[in-house]
Amino acid sequence: MGSAKQQGQISKVLNLLQEWDKGSKTVRRSVLQDFIALNQNKTGPELEQEFAQAASLFLTRLTAWLRLTYMIGTCLNEQLRALQIFLSASSGHKFLAEFLEVGGVLTILEIIGLKQAKEDDKTEALKLLLCVANAGRKYKELICESYGIRAIAECLAKSKSEITQETARNLLQTLAQGNPKFEVQVYKGLIALLPCSSPKAQQMAAQTLRVVQPIVKTANPTLIEPLLSLLRTLHLEVQFEAIELMKDLMNYDIQQSLLSGLVKLLRPSKEDILSQRKPEILNNADMSKMNAPLPVFIQQAAAAKTIGILARESAEYAEKLVQLRVVHNLMFAMGNQDYADSQRQASVSLEYLCRSYPLVDDHVREAMGDQLYDRFISSADTLYVNMNAVQADVLVSNKVNIPGTKESND
Repeated sequence: MGSAKQQGQISKVLNLLQEWDKGSKTVRRSVLQDFIALNQNKTGPELEQEFAQAASLFLTRLTAWLRLTYMIGTCLNEQLRALQIFLSASSGHKFLAEFLEVGGVLTILEIIGLKQAKEDDKTEALKLLLCVANAGRKYKELICESYGIRAIAECLAKSKSEITQETARNLLQTLAQGNPKFEVQVYKGLIALLPCSSPKAQQMAAQTLRVVQPIVKTANPTLIEPLLSLLRTLHLEVQFEAIELMKDLMNYDIQQSLLSGLVKLLRPSKEDILSQRKPEILNNADMSKMNAPLPVFIQQAAAAKTIGILARESAEYAEKLVQLRVVHNLMFAMGNQDYADSQRQASVSLEYLCRSYPLVDDHVREAMGDQLYDRFISSADTLYVNMNAVQADVLVSNKVNIPGTKESND
């Protein structure tokens, strides 16, 4: 016969379970709140001791109620936080096994995809999946086999909460690490996030790709187009992460294609420009004008900036850029009087190449003429301020063709 203390603990647990079974939503919420307050960071054995070796009886009730009510959100936040206590408990592997046996992962993945679910609830659901993923490789594989990568990536793309997005990002990164069977799938999921409409999600995807790229070892060519498209953004934090990722990708076999793509962006086609201009009939003379730059011009300026960064990063990259006729295209961008930042970024990048390569300098001087060249080389970053239409036309129509170079679209 057990001690009086043990009997008292058993009686307490039985009363708690009875209170849960007969209780209303309000009563159960109170039970959950008390459980969360009293059991943070407890180990598996400590939880068992708290429930007189019957913790699984409470966990079973909790998971059953979750499956019944998650669609309507009844006490969802409290349920998820209580489950985290069980699943994050050290030496509590049996709780994780019991949660998985009842389809817990599938239920949580459905929660993060619910349109009506609150952002706080999605965050807690993602934390719960992190608990599962942190238990080891086979649990990461289980999440991935349950179409978890797509669900988590969609949650990251659609969420309006940065906390939820950050939790989703951390989970995707965790799923890519120590999970060779699905690391490429996570990598492709991150690439698919780059064109999404959320700047924060774009930033996080590019950021995480920098971590995952060395894991998968080979760069996927499908990454190039969406990555270059990120340069159209008005969000400097997204542009920064895109450029940093490009710098990392210079160590992979897509280097030449990426450099070629950057050089092409310096010369947006007439079709691209016209397709993004509003027809004049839509312009109301009575309304104040919004002089927002066209995305192709933002991209042009960012490409010129990136080219300058890469040229300074490595003489090898600079030489390859010169071979791709980057000088010809930089001068074209310098003549773009529709967008001053394109002129400035292109001018600064070209100045570096001129000062580093005498051959480039000779051809630029010849194409510009002495007067314009002298102004350019003395103050490249402000040349655009006083440039007239004739000088801009000289730059746009330049015929610089350094021996040994080739078209960037070859």
